[in-house]
Amino acid sequence: MSPPVVVDTNVAVAGVLTARADSPVARVLDGMLAAAFPFAISDALLAEYRTVLRRPALRKAHGLTPDELDVILVELAQRAIVIAPVPAPPAPDPGDQHLWELLAAREDLLLVTGEKQLQRDRAMGPRILTPATFVERWLRSNS
Repeated sequence: MSPPVVVDTNVAVAGVLTARADSPVARVLDGMLAAAFPFAISDALLAEYRTVLRRPALRKAHGLTPDELDVILVELAQRAIVIAPVPAPPAPDPGDQHLWELLAAREDLLLVTGEKQLQRDRAMGPRILTPATFVERWLRSNS
């Protein structure tokens, strides 16, 4: 079985927004909703998904009602491994400290993110995957 992943908010949001079902971000989100691979969240990460997806500009872009968004978020929460974050060294971006705290909670967790600053982090480097790299590995391991 593949190691569990933490899916950064930018990937989950892009998965909701994209019109391309074959895009890596859509495939990650669809995989999460189908419980096709193990993924982890914390209360803070799930709350961030909700906050960002409810921003007026994004609501206009994705066209989902608050109730429809809540259905997606509940489905994600039901399929996820819920992990309590632990103290961690500083993240490259202070706004992403909650992700570093999740990664610190379990050594086998990987992070799927589109954020270049996080992808360049030397300490976490081997544990950071782009959506495209994750999808490629996931497909390879399931074929």
